[in-house]
Amino acid sequence: MATLKAPSIAEIEAARARIAGSALRTPLVRLNLDDAPAEIYLKLENLQPIGSFKLRGAGNAMALADPEKLSRGVYTASAGNMAQGVAWNARRLGIPATVIVPEHAPETKLAAIARLGGRIIKEPFDRWWQVLVEHHYPGQAGLFIHPVSDPAVMAGNGTIGLELLEDLPDLDTVVVPFGGGGLSCGIASAVRALKPAAHIYAAEVDTAAPLAASLAADAPVTISYEPSFVDGIGSGGVLSEMWPLARELLNGSLRTSLDETARALKLLLERNRVLAEGAGAAGVAAALSGAAGSGKVVCVVSGGNIDLEKLFEVLGVPSGA
Repeated sequence: MATLKAPSIAEIEAARARIAGSALRTPLVRLNLDDAPAEIYLKLENLQPIGSFKLRGAGNAMALADPEKLSRGVYTASAGNMAQGVAWNARRLGIPATVIVPEHAPETKLAAIARLGGRIIKEPFDRWWQVLVEHHYPGQAGLFIHPVSDPAVMAGNGTIGLELLEDLPDLDTVVVPFGGGGLSCGIASAVRALKPAAHIYAAEVDTAAPLAASLAADAPVTISYEPSFVDGIGSGGVLSEMWPLARELLNGSLRTSLDETARALKLLLERNRVLAEGAGAAGVAAALSGAAGSGKVVCVVSGGNIDLEKLFEVLGVPSGA
């Protein structure tokens, strides 16, 4: 595989023009918490039409695809949000979409994929991860759109960075949930080019933090992955093609516990009436811990697609109440 390069500002700007008719320019709002360790701001990607930032990258990748290849349909490997981004854009273009999902994918996301007309194939987590490694699923026709290590996907994700700096030019730090690195490296590509002094951190949870472990070892390592309500980020390792970019573009990984992430999710609901999924609350949890530093800290609320049962569990609401 050719060396993966970070998208340029020109590529990110071009992506913004391509997706302007589909992806929303989401608001940036202050977290309503007076005693926070920093001025915490929330980039509300949970307000996208599919409830997740994935609409941006999927839309840009499909806009750049060869029309003949695209006409045969598309497929991706996703725990749920990229699946919706691909299926949403496929429905808009009138082409079929197939999604390879891990067996633990949440029902809320599976139901959304089905509503959008996507065909679902379930695989054990290790086999699903192999699709991401190989960029291919045997026997599947159509164009494969990688949810992470696709330059066009990263450029689409990078449009968030443009919006952040336009809305808050004097930001100090950006904290981004880390699944495979496509979001964090995309945003970092824009922010680093326009404001090199800013810090960009990945957010991970203790039960699935391969980037933190890899940065500590200064090389990609394999970890033990534990599924949890934080299903939109985390894996058993960092994709080899993403490792050089993550090491170069990110200032580090901020790890939080599941309890801290659950408290952040609850706080978002109580103080800002923002519904975030576990991954979307991870960066907020890191900022609230003080690990992201002081000053103006932006947390990317990457999505809000959480199963009601999981939400009730996090909030301490009895099932069926």
